[in-house]
Amino acid sequence: MNFNSPVFKPLRILLFPFSLIYGLIVWLRNRMYDNKIFRSANFDKPIICVGNLSAGGTGKSPMVEYLVKLLNGKIKPAIISRGYRRKTKDSTAQDIGDEPMQFHIKFPDIAIAVGEQRTVAIPELLNDRPDTGVIILDDAFQHRSVDAGLNILLTDFNHLFTRDWFLPTGNLRDEKRSYHRAQIIIVTKCRSDLSEQNKNGLKNEISPRPSQHVFFTETIYGQAYHHLNANTISLSKKVEVLLVTGIANPEPLKNYLAGAAGTCHELIYNDHHMFSSDDLKEISNRFNRIVTQHKLIITTEKDAARLLKFTEHLKELPIYVVPIQTRFLFNEGNQFNNIITTFIGEFGK
Repeated sequence: MNFNSPVFKPLRILLFPFSLIYGLIVWLRNRMYDNKIFRSANFDKPIICVGNLSAGGTGKSPMVEYLVKLLNGKIKPAIISRGYRRKTKDSTAQDIGDEPMQFHIKFPDIAIAVGEQRTVAIPELLNDRPDTGVIILDDAFQHRSVDAGLNILLTDFNHLFTRDWFLPTGNLRDEKRSYHRAQIIIVTKCRSDLSEQNKNGLKNEISPRPSQHVFFTETIYGQAYHHLNANTISLSKKVEVLLVTGIANPEPLKNYLAGAAGTCHELIYNDHHMFSSDDLKEISNRFNRIVTQHKLIITTEKDAARLLKFTEHLKELPIYVVPIQTRFLFNEGNQFNNIITTFIGEFGK
């Protein structure tokens, strides 16, 4: 159920009084931190926070992966995540949630911890992995319990925080003015042909402070690979696909498949949906109803992580995963990389 759908717009407008209450609570909490009534913990390690001001997908996971790939081999990175929809409070690979599980699959040698209380998770992580050189906090910008040395704030090109309002009428879960706390602001999911004029217009709308860096990125889709054996396949207009997703915003992937494949059938679930055996039957039945020999199932890396527990039941289905990556526009990737490496290199000096 996608509450960003126009179908739910009247309901969200009716809930406006609740958004005022929510906004007041957020405002009071931020003032508590600003006035040192609530205090943020500091740690003797460089900490990079990746987050946003809005609920929903802004591309946090691809950015975390980008940072890990950038830093791994130079310094020992570790990831601390909140672990959405996890089954238990343990941090075993099967129970940590879809996003941490995705990181675990792609980076098996990287320390990945799950904890809603980062002030508890960080000391435990450092005790278990004392060789950790940098900690990446996934989705922690609005929490403020930890004072990250470098904050990366993401905002979706199609849903800028400047045009949003508090939940539940809008998608904001923090004040707009909180963007001032970020050292880096990234407008994600941009068109690849974004013009300099549009870029400058967006920067003016965001109105960054002189010390803040603003970047623009697009989402790149990689070659589809089988969720079990990693064999790749090339999509074409001859292939009909059944798209199975449980992510916040499947529209970009749907648009990509519209150009890369033939007819696209859809089974769209809630964000962070935990698949059940009944879902598997629905997927299988829907797939079998597609009348063509050239057909397959497409899903995302997050959804594939949640389907792993049904591996034995899914061996007969051609389920392929479309990976995504972040690419910086306007040849500014090296500038971003230098900011990250400089922050780590100068930490503690």
